[in-house]
Amino acid sequence: MRYMRIATYDMVKGTFPELTATAERGILPMFAQQPGFMDYGLVDIGANKFVSISIWQTRDAAHESANIAAAWVKDNSADRVRLMNSYVGELALFHGAPVTV
Repeated sequence: MRYMRIATYDMVKGTFPELTATAERGILPMFAQQPGFMDYGLVDIGANKFVSISIWQTRDAAHESANIAAAWVKDNSADRVRLMNSYVGELALFHGAPVTV
C-alpha cells in the first residue's frame, strides 16, 4: 500500500515559481534520500495558497515527512510560507492513463 501526505500552505511572500524552484533544490532532495519516498509535487491553487503532495511506501514514512518538511520550512522558508493543514492517509486509488496525441 502507498500513503500520501497532503499539506496546504499560505504563501505570504514571493511567487509560486520562486517557491517551486526553492523546493526543487531543497526539500525534494531531502525527501528523495528518505526510506519509502516515491513522489513529490506542488500545486498552485490560487489566492496565494498551494498544496504539497508526497507519496510514501509506509504510513510511518509519510508521517516522518511532516517533521522533515516542518524543519525545512523553518530553516528555509519561514518568512515565505505558513502551514495551514497537514494530512496523511492511505492511498486507495491513484492511476494515470496513457496520453494520446
